[in-house]
Amino acid sequence: MTGVDTGGRSGRRPGNSGTREAILDAARLRFAEVGFDKASIRSIAGAAGVDPALVHHYFGAKAELLTAALDLPIDPQVVIGRIAAAPDDQLGETIVRHVVTIWDSPVGTQAVAAFRSIIGGGGNESMARAFLLEVVLKDIRTRVDSPPGTGDTRVVLAASQMIGLLVARKIVGIEPLASMPPELLARLVGPTLQRYLTGDLGAAGFSPGR
Repeated sequence: MTGVDTGGRSGRRPGNSGTREAILDAARLRFAEVGFDKASIRSIAGAAGVDPALVHHYFGAKAELLTAALDLPIDPQVVIGRIAAAPDDQLGETIVRHVVTIWDSPVGTQAVAAFRSIIGGGGNESMARAFLLEVVLKDIRTRVDSPPGTGDTRVVLAASQMIGLLVARKIVGIEPLASMPPELLARLVGPTLQRYLTGDLGAAGFSPGR
């Protein structure tokens, strides 16, 4: 047999590329319809007309499937792993250093192009939001949720800073940000992210639930 038995329906569409694209199309629809958390691998496989095992075969976990659906040429687990290994008091600099290094790498061109499409109304806004909040920043949100209830606000503030930095460095090309070495950017911008992530938000008049 060339596919997985699904009870009368072939688990593999003819042609590997056709199967992969069918899964991606179904994933984009499901992510847009119900969101990242509620879109199960089984439901995506059903919409694509394939066995769930094929989704895992082509893309691995759901986070990798979302990355592929956004056409991002990166492995989110690499970034997540590096951030997870950073001490709490170095999260800000670590995030800036590693993310900017990716932007400046050969794969960064495609990542920036995908971001251009998103901010230009390319229709992937909900998936991009899910990728940022539910994949890249999910573990950080739990980690910095002190006092309880501030985690969401903290990661969104940090994300807004990184989005602004991306626009200034890669989209608009504002100097000296556009040509500044990643290590220097990490030292300059990192403390701002650090304050958002672990600083006293109460000093700015914020309290959870407001």
